[in-house]
Amino acid sequence: MRVSIYTDGAARGNPDGPGGYGTVLEYVDSKGELHVKELSQGYKKTTNNRMELMAVIAGLEALNRPCEVELYSDSKYVVDAFNQNWIGSWIKKGWKRGKNEPVKNMDLWKRLLKAKESHKVKFIWVKGHDGHPQNERCDMLATTAADGDMLIDDVSCG
Repeated sequence: MRVSIYTDGAARGNPDGPGGYGTVLEYVDSKGELHVKELSQGYKKTTNNRMELMAVIAGLEALNRPCEVELYSDSKYVVDAFNQNWIGSWIKKGWKRGKNEPVKNMDLWKRLLKAKESHKVKFIWVKGHDGHPQNERCDMLATTAADGDMLIDDVSCG
């Protein structure tokens, strides 16, 4: 099954202010029917990259069987970490980067590695605020998910 995941790490998931994430999964089942699943959660005092990372994890953990995934993110950092194998080099260095600088959010990177284990994931960077149609889709769908009245809490990303 092929799944498209749209993320926005700065979606407004927290009623007390900006922050949180929104994630939308779209897929077509064997009967040709389109399915959409929205995931969102608010977090205070966290960075956009951390929220984007949690959004990606939420999307991948929501998949209940191995899938071919196209994951759209406007975080170049998150996308490059996989496409340029930064994570592999971090692991070799004992999760240090640069001049022995510790990797931030190591628990989330490890969780993301585990979440993508059984899936074939293509990470696609969509530059933010440039009118790219897939980025507009990320913003629209994921922010709508995060702004919705019903937060879906069956995916824990604490």
